Formats: sequence, C-alpha cells, structure tokens
Amino acid sequence: MKTALFRPIRLISALALSVAAVLAPPASAARVVLVDRIVAVVDNEAITESALNERIAQVRRQFARNGTPLPPEPVLNRQVLERLVIERAQVQRAASTGLRIDDEALGRAIARVAASNKLSVPAFRAALEKDGIDWSLFRENIRQEMLISRLRERDVDARVVVTDAEIDNYLKDANAQSAAEQEYRLAHILLRAPDGASPEALAALAAQAQALRERIVGGEDFGQVAAAASNAPDALNGGDMGWRKVSALPGLFVEMIGDLKPGEVSRVMRSPAGFHIVKLLGARGVADATAAVPQTRVSHILVKTSTLVTDDDARLRLETLRSRIVNSGENFAELAKANSADLSAAKGGEIGWVYPGDTVPEFERAMDALAVGEVSQPVRSPFGWHLIRVEARRTEDASDERKRAIARNTLRQRKAEEAYEDWVRQLRDGTFVEYRLDTLN
Repeated sequence: MKTALFRPIRLISALALSVAAVLAPPASAARVVLVDRIVAVVDNEAITESALNERIAQVRRQFARNGTPLPPEPVLNRQVLERLVIERAQVQRAASTGLRIDDEALGRAIARVAASNKLSVPAFRAALEKDGIDWSLFRENIRQEMLISRLRERDVDARVVVTDAEIDNYLKDANAQSAAEQEYRLAHILLRAPDGASPEALAALAAQAQALRERIVGGEDFGQVAAAASNAPDALNGGDMGWRKVSALPGLFVEMIGDLKPGEVSRVMRSPAGFHIVKLLGARGVADATAAVPQTRVSHILVKTSTLVTDDDARLRLETLRSRIVNSGENFAELAKANSADLSAAKGGEIGWVYPGDTVPEFERAMDALAVGEVSQPVRSPFGWHLIRVEARRTEDASDERKRAIARNTLRQRKAEEAYEDWVRQLRDGTFVEYRLDTLN
C-alpha cells in the first residue's frame, strides 16, 4: 500500500526522463541537466531541493540577524527538512478536512504584517524584494502559516477543556495567582519521543538529552545546540520561545522556572511529547491582575462552515443578514435566534460580559474595533463566520468572576501548549515519510 503512494511521482519522473531523452541532443553535443530533485516524500507529496534551499536561505538570514552560529551544514539541512516535513503533514491534514485560506483573508493578514512594520503593503513588498525575498513565495508562506494556525485552533485549542475543579485548585494557590502575569523568556530543546516508543528507545533518548545538557553546561552555545538537535518548532530560532506569560507556558516549564536564574539551564524533563531542556533567558514584571479592567457586552450570529457550507456561502449569508439589520432595521436578536448556530442563539445571540482574552483573537480584534451598537462585517474565526454587535462597555474592578476567568484562561493556554506538542508528535508519527536528503551534494 505504501509503495502505491509513490507511483504518481515515479510516473512523473519517468515521463520527464522520456521527454528529456527525446528533446536532448546527442551525448557528444550536450548533457542532460537535472533542474530539481526530490529530497523527501511526505505521504504522496514531494519536497524538492529548491524548496529546501529556499528555506535554508531564510534560516541563514535569520541566524545572521540574531548573531547565532550556524550548526554544521548537514545538520542544518536535516533540521530544516524535518521542519518542512512537519509543516507539510499539517497542511495535508488541513486540506483533507476542508480548511483553506482565501485570498481576501490572506490580504488582510499581509496588511497587518506590513502595518506592524509601519509600511504600506507596496512598500513592504518592495522592502522584501530588495532583501531578495520572492513576493509570491512570501504570500504562500503566510497562507501556510495561517492554515496551520487555524488547524491548531480547530483540532487542538478548541478541544481543550478546563474544569471548575481545576480552577478551584488553581485559585487556592496564592503564588500561582500572583505570578499569573509574570513574563519569562525561555529557550527550549525538545527530543521528541515516537508514539509507542520502547523503554530502551526512551532510555536512549533520555541519555541523548542528558548529553546535550552537559555540553551546554560545559560551555556550548544553547542556541546552536538547539538548532542542531531540537525537534521543537522553534529549533531554528535557536530554541528561543520569546517572551511569554506564565499562562502561555506548559505546566512542566512553570514548575521549574522558580528554581532558575537568568542564564541557567534546567534539568532534563520528561513529558508525553519527549524530553525537554529549558534555559531561562530573562524575566520581567508582574501585572496587577486585580486592577480595573474593561469589559464588553457582546452579541453575535454564528454560521459554521462544512462540506455543504463553504466560506463564501457563510460570508454571503451574513452579509445579507447584516444588510437587513443595518439597512432595513430588522432586529438583531430575532435574526440571531433564527440563524445562529451558537448556543447563544436562544438568548438572541447575546454572549454577555467578556474580558480581554475571553474570546479568540479574531473575534476580539473585530469586537474591540466596534462602537456600541455597531454591527461588524462578517468575521472569520476557528468556529466559523460571525456578525458581532457590541451592546455596551464598562470598566470594573476585578471580581471573583474575573479571577476565575483569569484562572481559566491561564490553565487553558497552558494545557493547549502541552496538547499541541502531543498532537504534532502523533501527526508526525502517523505520516509516511521517505527521506532522500543523502542524494544532495
């Protein structure tokens, strides 16, 4: 069965060779030049040498900007290729389940990236091309990142459940509450454990992790070791996870942070995903979680997409509903009752009072941009398409309800990080991969 997966590629290769043989001049006059080659096959899709080289060039530029030494070339090639394999597996999973990013959503995302760099889109494009970055390739890379992000939100984040009992236990821990908004900058190495690995394989992996830690403690650069050995998504950033609040860190990391000073390296830690080594790069201030905070009372109408309802269908349906509300004066609540696929439909679409961070980022950004009484344009989120209306706003001192909301969000983000690592491991283990990297010069 696995052999059959490669037949289309082999047929194409054979056809290409046949065409080359017909068109090429005699051997005495010229030689056939191989334009591109396959360096890996992920299920039934090929990763080409040109795609690998393009990504390696990006990584080299990033390492140069960060001043981090590059690992040896064969190690760098393998690391970059493995990252491409994992990305391709996620993109295939998204495609097989009907997820896609349309050009309109892609355009909005690129506009946000350009704005974050204080540039217009044309100026941003010119700056990229001046640096030798192909615009079409950049657009497709952003589309892929968005697709993977939506896949994670749907298949992992949306399935994370935090129970009331977990919140109660969290709130009993005064230290956890006071540190909820503490920010840390960590670097991370992960040696991923294959699903169903034998005790002998796990022991060998643990020994490998311990050897890496000893090299780092002995003076080797953490970032270079991470780039060469880590299986984590941030490996090619030297393992740098950036600044994160405690709520956005895996519980395993949170447990050991208090034992580290900036610059120190953790012991080897075990999780379902594998073996971890963490370096604390920095820590900074605690925000006052009890200060007055803004709240928004919000309602929405949700249309979910499916194999029968496409993104375009959902958006057009909501555009029609919005026109009826804005131009014809129809009642938002009544239309929500009749059309929304959310549980809030019974209450006329009203979600109630929400704090910052209570809703997914796409929903919150659109909500925050609205005036009281204003109805949004259709907004895409991992749950479908929304019309959003802001009913009221207020600023309130933190209440018990607020503290529970903070606790729930903290625990949810923490569990989502751990769940994503485990999900990626299972996806990778379930994907058939044939490496051909040794064919590279």
